[in-house]
Amino acid sequence: MKNITVIGAGTMGNGIAHVFAQFGYKVTLVDLTQDSLDKALEKIAKNLERQVAKEKISEEDKTNALANISTNTDLATGVSSAELVVEAATENIDLKLKIFKDIDANAPVGCILATNTSSISITKIAAVTSRPDKVIGMHFMNPVPVMKLVEIIRGYDTSDEVTGTIMEVSKSLSKVPVEVNDYPGFVANRILMPMINEAIITLNEGVAGVEEIDTVMKLGMAHPMGPLQLADFIGLDVCLAIMNVLYEGLGNDKYAPCPLLVNMVTAGKLGVKSGEGFYSWTHGTKDLVVANNFKNKALV
Repeated sequence: MKNITVIGAGTMGNGIAHVFAQFGYKVTLVDLTQDSLDKALEKIAKNLERQVAKEKISEEDKTNALANISTNTDLATGVSSAELVVEAATENIDLKLKIFKDIDANAPVGCILATNTSSISITKIAAVTSRPDKVIGMHFMNPVPVMKLVEIIRGYDTSDEVTGTIMEVSKSLSKVPVEVNDYPGFVANRILMPMINEAIITLNEGVAGVEEIDTVMKLGMAHPMGPLQLADFIGLDVCLAIMNVLYEGLGNDKYAPCPLLVNMVTAGKLGVKSGEGFYSWTHGTKDLVVANNFKNKALV
């Protein structure tokens, strides 16, 4: 397997394309606009340069990786010769189902269709294709070039052969694949998102401020990043979407998203991507002014 297509040039998509290209795969990166693709290539180049500076890769490795990536704004053309397609679009079920119908209609018969979804049912996605045995979850962690884990999620019909192939492909990227079953949130987000949601509830109830909550979890639980700062990095809209999947899929009130999270997303406070969430962000740098203000504005 050498020809990979990645659908979506956002944070996850460009990271996935970066890693496949770095390890010698020919990658076609697909998005709706050339502007999005150009920005993704610029981001990949910067991240590769960072690896060069840290002596993780050579200058030649960087050049070869960039040469392995081509772009396309037409999905049908972009998947026409793929052996593996990895979808990394927005975490929206309707959008993903449409994309998978289109991929299925245009990709070669033997092509494996993977989704980077962090919570949506692989079985539901597979059901809209003519090849449910070849549909699988391949959930990379952010930032993709750095994080070792890949959750490999089997749908109801995913074959043993396809699962084995994707496990080996993940290992070829110097990742550690872990096979899990198809339940809402899988393992990573079924555990992580309720923790983040509980941190938001704790803030909303006035137990402590943003910085205090994050400090307790970093120093007391040895987390490298506090849950509210992590939520800002993930994107509060993504956190809300995953909590809704858990709430609807598991039917338990303990998964209900905190009203403060809902209100912040409604107000467009999405974290790093919008410049403001639980923290204010300037050029990726955290500003604690917003954290301190939350002591007075969190209660609803």
